[in-house]
Amino acid sequence: MKTTYILRVWMPDRPGALGALASRIGAVGGDVAGIDILERGAGRAIDELVVEMPSPDLVDLLLAEIHQVDGVDVEDIRLAADALHDPRVDALETAAILVGAPTAEDAITELCTHAVRTVGATWGAVIDLDSDELIVATGDAPPVAWITAFVGGSQSSARVVDGPKGPDDVAWAPLPAARKALVLGRDGQAFRSRERRQAAALARIVDTRFRELTTFASRAQHPSTSR
Repeated sequence: MKTTYILRVWMPDRPGALGALASRIGAVGGDVAGIDILERGAGRAIDELVVEMPSPDLVDLLLAEIHQVDGVDVEDIRLAADALHDPRVDALETAAILVGAPTAEDAITELCTHAVRTVGATWGAVIDLDSDELIVATGDAPPVAWITAFVGGSQSSARVVDGPKGPDDVAWAPLPAARKALVLGRDGQAFRSRERRQAAALARIVDTRFRELTTFASRAQHPSTSR
């Protein structure tokens, strides 16, 4: 029975590089079942491949073969989840759920839950930017004081050229209308640009939905001002 792995690699962003990598994987009996480009820049690409291996005993040999490919470095290899998901389909399904949230509170809760799954985070949290209070969390999230300090530091760093950067394995996205922030994390594995863009897009969807729902609720309470 085949064993499926998620392989994340850095490789030259040039024609033939992926073919050379796939050839090495095939040389040890592996099969590339899927590929996702996470980031490109400075002549390099970070790709995530779904690789099926005939036996877990061949993983060390697989890595040795990959290291023979010029310019290719392995960032991470891990066993795939029992049910693999298409990240693009996941993102669309998540967007549909968020747009359909019946209340502003539901929208925030659904964002935290589904962003973790869609982006592949270990934990997620939504904090209030005005009170620094934790609104909702899922997974083994750090203390709220750490999360709020991270967001505050990230906001300050964004205003400074070449300023300090936060840990690569934590990502955040603002919800300006709701005055909240989505924060995602995972242990040791960096979030790449595509994953950060996904988190930001989901946060924008919920921020828009939050504004709509709070407006509807306000008009329902004060119908004379809704004209």
